[in-house]
Amino acid sequence: MAQSKHGGRKLGQSNKMTALVVDDNMINRTIHHRLLDNLGVENEVVSNGKEAVDIHYSGKMFDLILMDMDMPIMNGIEATKKLRDMGIRSVIAGVSSRAMEEEIREFMEAGLDDYQEKPLTMSKLVSIIHKIN
Repeated sequence: MAQSKHGGRKLGQSNKMTALVVDDNMINRTIHHRLLDNLGVENEVVSNGKEAVDIHYSGKMFDLILMDMDMPIMNGIEATKKLRDMGIRSVIAGVSSRAMEEEIREFMEAGLDDYQEKPLTMSKLVSIIHKIN
């Protein structure tokens, strides 16, 4: 299978969808991890934007990245910009409790494919996943 438009699948790799959860809040990471597990999506979790960038530098690729906006060390806006600058074409969905229109616009302009307000629900997650398929 060739690499998809958005995802990171390559020849010889599993057809299973992969995701990276990026959130500094352990409860949110756990919820997002379990929602993805329930959908059969292989996923990893990291706690800030720098870790998200670093895991991509290590060569890992994901079909989907769930990116929080407010995190220490490197926030979601900066991490999204860096990932796009690196040529990462995964679907990146911003997930935040922030509702200020200007902040959401800045996050979208950083390179998001989607934005969902927390709490992330199964229906919101399915809507994001449909952007990949």
